[in-house]
Amino acid sequence: MRDLVSCFNENAVNVSYSSCSSYSNNTCISPSLVPSIQNAVTCLYRIILSTGKHLFITVNWCKNPITGQGLSINFSGGGGGGDDDDHNNTSTSFKLNTNSRLFRKKKGNKVIESNNSKIEVCWDLSTARYGTGPEPLEGFYVVVTVDSDIGLVLGNLAEEIVTKKLKNGSRVAKSSLVSRKEHFSGNTLYSTKAQFCDTGTSHDILIRCSGENEGLKHPVLSVSIDKKTVIRIKRLQWNFRGNQTIFVDGLLVDLMWDVHDWFFNPSSSGYAVFMFRTRSGMDSRLWLEEKLLQKEQDRIEFSLLIYACKNS
Repeated sequence: MRDLVSCFNENAVNVSYSSCSSYSNNTCISPSLVPSIQNAVTCLYRIILSTGKHLFITVNWCKNPITGQGLSINFSGGGGGGDDDDHNNTSTSFKLNTNSRLFRKKKGNKVIESNNSKIEVCWDLSTARYGTGPEPLEGFYVVVTVDSDIGLVLGNLAEEIVTKKLKNGSRVAKSSLVSRKEHFSGNTLYSTKAQFCDTGTSHDILIRCSGENEGLKHPVLSVSIDKKTVIRIKRLQWNFRGNQTIFVDGLLVDLMWDVHDWFFNPSSSGYAVFMFRTRSGMDSRLWLEEKLLQKEQDRIEFSLLIYACKNS
């Protein structure tokens, strides 16, 4: 019997975890190449509380030459089983600029009210260590408590505060990462990492458009995961939009690219869009026109969007 990869798509590419023995942001990059700069990362989480109530938490990390590192958290939803109350409810925001001259409080907590819920944000970024991007790598924590539930835990230093809250009777809510958006600016080389499911491993992703200064007649787009090339698109001016199905950790992942503005809209900011989206093998269509957050759906598919600005 043929396996799932060959049965589903003759052109599908399988990426196995064992194909790469080293994992770092620069593992697939030649030392002579410098990746574009990551300026912002936005993650959307769905939280289901022990009461059955659910809400959405959007965490945005940004990096600006003027204001420095910044963090903002947005809370929306808060429905308890109604038909369409998820995104119609008012949203509440929490903002923290860790480098601001007016606000250097890199450790603390704040209680806010949102949709009849008491939300507490506890954070400690005083010892946070950053790479080239806006998101801290280690030495920090951000913990969000909604009513009596621990809704979201970020960072490697959260154990002490989570343990304290559990001893005080807090429960752990169910959380899922729905989407992740990353903004880059610079050249046409983009390096990032992605975990396509909650129980999966973290994979290195490298996107590169070559040919402009490398002697090639036509630009070529290549995408690699853990050093393995999963797509290679030649004559990019004619193939500026497209999609390909790949398999990562046994998951179906639809990979879409749109680099139209790189070639045909030079007066704009020159953004290209790359999207990785997981889906069930039972879904026959590439992009399902369904509501993102159906209450009947037990598992929400994950998507990674990369907005790539090519500076002229």
